[in-house]
Amino acid sequence: MTQFLIRLFIRQPDHAQDPKVRAAYGNLAGWVGMACNLLLCLGKLTVGTLFGSIAIMAGLMIIPAVFAFSGGNMETLKAGPSLTFITLPKVFASMGFGTLTGVMFFVLVLFAALTSSIALTESAVSTFEDEFKWSRKKSTTIIGLIIVSLGSLSALGYGPLAEVTIIGMQFLDFFDFLTNTVMMPIAAIATCLLVSRVIGVEKIEEEVTADGAPFKRKKIFAFMIRHLCPVFAAIILISSIAHAFGWISM
Repeated sequence: MTQFLIRLFIRQPDHAQDPKVRAAYGNLAGWVGMACNLLLCLGKLTVGTLFGSIAIMAGLMIIPAVFAFSGGNMETLKAGPSLTFITLPKVFASMGFGTLTGVMFFVLVLFAALTSSIALTESAVSTFEDEFKWSRKKSTTIIGLIIVSLGSLSALGYGPLAEVTIIGMQFLDFFDFLTNTVMMPIAAIATCLLVSRVIGVEKIEEEVTADGAPFKRKKIFAFMIRHLCPVFAAIILISSIAHAFGWISM
């Protein structure tokens, strides 16, 4: 998906090779992929179409803005936290009603972060309850303290703690790298192993055919979940870590 978007919108080969540009397109590809998954899994044609359209329009707005406000400085061509908190405020500052637009944007970002945090926190709280037999109140309190501690480091990473870096990254960038680049491929590999080795494809087939519907693509599913997906997830994991440490160039 990332390579397709790069070929579709970038006409200068030099720009297409820049890792920061590819990272920005990777973010766009992720949102487009999320929209496709939403459309397929929930079966909500209207919601999926609107979500996908908004993601594409946001990409068409953000990517030219990154180039326009880079000033030729490749350090500004970054996705993730730098894009949200450095590049986009410059875009808003140059717009009519930019202050109002910026306030609305960051309020929406706040609500998006809060809703996502609640959903993700529930998983951690439930795990503490099940594994350590803690009460819900105790589990929530401890998880909350951990979140506040890590969140404070992220908030101060571009301020008083700007000089403190981990493998060349400030706290917010490092946590973003750790969760998105390292933990997600590991979770993907673990999911593939769980489905293929522990649960078994036969059990999945029973669930799919429970209502009498045939499992038409069982062989393709079995091949992908057993062999293809774990290998690609491992390649993504290894190459991303190697790139972060400067061992390879992407």
